[in-house]
Amino acid sequence: QIQFADDMQEFTKFPTKTGRRSLSRSISQSSTDSYSSAASYTDSSDDEVSPREKQQTNSKGSSNFCVKNIKQAEFGRREIEIAEQDMSALISLRKRAQGEKPLAGAKIVGCTHITAQTAVLIETLCALGAQCRWSACNIYSTQNEVAAALAEAGVAVFAWKGESEDDFWWCIDRCVNMDGWQANMILDDGGDLTHWVYKKYPNVFKKIRGIVEESVTGVHRLYQLSKAGKLCVPAMNVNDSVTKQKFDNLYCCRESILDGLKRTTDVMFGGKQVVVCGYGEVGKGCCAALKALGAIVYITEIDPICALQACMDGFRVVKLNEVIRQVDVVITCTGNKNVVTREHLDRMKNSCIVCNMGHSNTEIDVTSLRTPELTWERVRSQVDHVIWPDGKRVVLLAEGRLLNLSCSTVPTFVLSITATTQALALIELYNAPEGRYKQDVYLLPKKMDEYVASLHLPSFDAHLTELTDDQAKYLGLNKNGPFKPNYY
Repeated sequence: QIQFADDMQEFTKFPTKTGRRSLSRSISQSSTDSYSSAASYTDSSDDEVSPREKQQTNSKGSSNFCVKNIKQAEFGRREIEIAEQDMSALISLRKRAQGEKPLAGAKIVGCTHITAQTAVLIETLCALGAQCRWSACNIYSTQNEVAAALAEAGVAVFAWKGESEDDFWWCIDRCVNMDGWQANMILDDGGDLTHWVYKKYPNVFKKIRGIVEESVTGVHRLYQLSKAGKLCVPAMNVNDSVTKQKFDNLYCCRESILDGLKRTTDVMFGGKQVVVCGYGEVGKGCCAALKALGAIVYITEIDPICALQACMDGFRVVKLNEVIRQVDVVITCTGNKNVVTREHLDRMKNSCIVCNMGHSNTEIDVTSLRTPELTWERVRSQVDHVIWPDGKRVVLLAEGRLLNLSCSTVPTFVLSITATTQALALIELYNAPEGRYKQDVYLLPKKMDEYVASLHLPSFDAHLTELTDDQAKYLGLNKNGPFKPNYY
């Protein structure tokens, strides 16, 4: 007969309250907690000195940057070199165009995730003649060693993992407000940089030739400005280009959603009930991955077309209130705000995992959880247990910020597609003759979308079929493209 432990209490003990932190801490304080991430191997979590208080110089004596630790540059250079191996199209563009320097004279101020993949983009822009100043669009997504490598290479980068809200805006301000340096191009991800320039330095727009924006949130802001007649420069909507929507939003999220959840929670997906809020391209990618591993997936949608797609793909479309008590995981990817409210959080089951795959941290009402009756317990990097008075706990990831780039990494190859699209959009806006683009929001020309795709086909040894003259005439197409209308 199998012998069990005499003291059965060993199996029924509740966790002690040791180590729990009071929720009276402010949002900015909680944002400054410095934890290492699997995506940032050289991060030092025991260094509590703010990078803003450090005096650092690179090997050339320049101090025109602010990063966690410039000594990590060698590690970051290796990360960038590894990323280059899977970003052959961007490297190809760099080699093809660096002779003619299409961005000579361009002064680009950027606000994106600062990862090894973004570094390849930044260094490509520099190789094409641009000067760059860069900050992070997310307080958790910066890879510190990569930021150090960029600073060592001479890029004015202001970013580190675990910035406070104040640090975040300070870094953006340092990029824009530089004596003797005036930006003439903006590359934004989320619209925060554009917002800051409008708010603090509107005169900068007198020299700006264009804005390139790659997120749903940022594009929404640009259309709002345009509708109000306040957009004073041309803007390129990269987010709605085919090469961003159909690849980055779909395939990137299909792979990285599982990575982010596994690294933070070790959750097993088979049989779990998951609700995904939003069935756009990001939602489609997340659902495909979860379904493949045996999860039971529900969808919430406001759009009848997306809802019908979800139904045809075999998912049940519900209202969040209908399933909130039974689901094990809640994932938001709508680009909206207050999708998951305090009422929803109060009704969740014990140990429900809550996370966001949209760009902005507005989808989950995290602010409503910062009340005295709730206790927050940091259990891992970017993992908090929010504990109710009755002992129920909700597992909140990255404090409601973007899960994949905050808690894991994203596939390099897919980011090559988006980065190449961004580079071409910058080249197009910077070199466009005066009058081609008005003060409005534009989609990337379809021919450019197809060029980006063609640059990536050699990686798969893919061979395109060419139309005959007769076939091209029959379809009413140029045999060299574009093959799809601009509205596609």
